[in-house]
Amino acid sequence: MKAIRIEEYGGPEKLRLRNLELPDPGPGEVHIKLRAAGLNFVDVHQRRGELRAAGPNFLDVGLSRGERSSYLPFTPGYDGAGIIEAVGEGINEFGPGDRVAYTGHRGTYAEASVVPATKLIPLPVDLSFEEGAAFPLQGMTAHYLIHEYRLPKRGDIVLIHAAAGGMGLLLVQWAKHLGARVIGTVSTEEKARAARAAGADEVILYTGQDFVAETRRLTDGRGADLIIDGVGKTTFTSNLEAAAMRGHVVIYGFANGLPDPIQPISLIWRAISISGGTLHSYTQTRDELLRRASDVLKGIHEGWLRLHIDSVFPLAEAAEAQRRLETRVSTGKIILKTTA
Repeated sequence: MKAIRIEEYGGPEKLRLRNLELPDPGPGEVHIKLRAAGLNFVDVHQRRGELRAAGPNFLDVGLSRGERSSYLPFTPGYDGAGIIEAVGEGINEFGPGDRVAYTGHRGTYAEASVVPATKLIPLPVDLSFEEGAAFPLQGMTAHYLIHEYRLPKRGDIVLIHAAAGGMGLLLVQWAKHLGARVIGTVSTEEKARAARAAGADEVILYTGQDFVAETRRLTDGRGADLIIDGVGKTTFTSNLEAAAMRGHVVIYGFANGLPDPIQPISLIWRAISISGGTLHSYTQTRDELLRRASDVLKGIHEGWLRLHIDSVFPLAEAAEAQRRLETRVSTGKIILKTTA
């Protein structure tokens, strides 16, 4: 099979198309012929070799059998969708021919993968493989970010950074579905239009506006009750100024770099709370994973949660796909078409 390999850290040009042999599925594993893979910014961090600074847990999640986090080469990618070709011993829930999607197991930039069956989500027949690769990580991440810290209620003000990315567009829709007033930050007018189309009430162009001042102005000095931040370095510290009294800040990523440290004492004057997490932390059991996936798929089927696929690239053009993600010109999810 063909797969993209990272053999040394660096730019997108370090993504190389190689021929690989896959092992047979072991007990509890399935062999999937992948049809599509989704890109996430964690793939870029891994290609650059940056995740070690973020802590060991980022390195240990989703490794393929026989891989170790500190070793090159590896096949990137966590979101995948395809058809099961073979199952290992002890598999009763799935069989050959089943359409499935999954996230949280590295190696989807490939024509096939061997995956623990516990990671799999049945893919409804009315969703394409591209959609199957678009919803798992970002959809279930949006689910826990919205539900686990401070569930927005009608009238709450929610500030969402990078509101026109694949993750941001889902968060905007979910917060609006719950009745919140949503403010999104974006970098361009094109992205502002995408955020508004998803339901954002106001949009701040952080390239030309101070998002703290604008948030305060738009809320008559109140600030945001909930701030969801996947940007990191250029936004996190300022979030504390943009938050309302008893506001909550959630950080789930660091696309722009690791945030600067803060003094804990700075939180007490307006009773601000901060949380952080990864999807791995909130899919600790099979039941939890399926519950979150079911809620995402329900929103899609009901029509209030819409997936936005920015572009689809063939597997051989993974470098160009990552370049589009890395330069932040995309709106929505970028997909690799792994096989015809």
